[in-house]
Amino acid sequence: MTRDTLFEKKASAEKFQFNERVADVFDDMLDRSVPFYKQVIEMTVEILDRSLQAGDTVYDLGCSTGTTLIALAGKLESENLKFVGIDNSKAMLDKAMRKAEMFSMADRIDFVEMDITQAELSGAGGIMLNYTLQFVKPSTRAEFLKNIYSGLRHNGVLVLSEKIVCQDKQLDQQFLDSYHQFKKRRGYSELEIANKREALENVLLPLTIQENYDLLMQAGFSRVETFFQWFNFVSFVACK
Repeated sequence: MTRDTLFEKKASAEKFQFNERVADVFDDMLDRSVPFYKQVIEMTVEILDRSLQAGDTVYDLGCSTGTTLIALAGKLESENLKFVGIDNSKAMLDKAMRKAEMFSMADRIDFVEMDITQAELSGAGGIMLNYTLQFVKPSTRAEFLKNIYSGLRHNGVLVLSEKIVCQDKQLDQQFLDSYHQFKKRRGYSELEIANKREALENVLLPLTIQENYDLLMQAGFSRVETFFQWFNFVSFVACK
């Protein structure tokens, strides 16, 4: 795993992009930047294992380097499942396909390069949207989630993980401070943290828990609950 050193130098005007430089270090970036990332994947496996049926397709929207799909394909026991990862970054998908081959999963997972908001999600028993909706323009999120809802079969589930903001400004700052300390413990310097924050400004646009909940309910989901939270990181399960 290549170590993430992208933000060690003084920040430039360049905004964060999922390009080859990011793809090369993305697995390390996730491991060191997203609290309890592996545990959320394990919890997602349990959620999907209870609800998937033989012949279902599992979609990972914004699949990046394929880590989650490869883990799911190796652990889910339901028969005849299809796994599809969709991302608009060729660099991410190239790495995902190499990893799938390395773990002998290339014949079980299809990777598709396209805009996730335009994807046709037929036959979906489960859809994952992990730390991805926050990069979709807020004005298009409602329609995007409605498209996800339409693609799911009856009783299908969406797993959504997001970085969030708090309605209470004081608590929001405290949560951000805790996240700042988390990244320092994972080996990022003050300069790296500041540089990445600047690069993500106006690129990563989080909502509150309530705003995400409302969007999911408005999309048509009948049941929505959080199943994990660590300060300003939250995971939801939404059932059709």
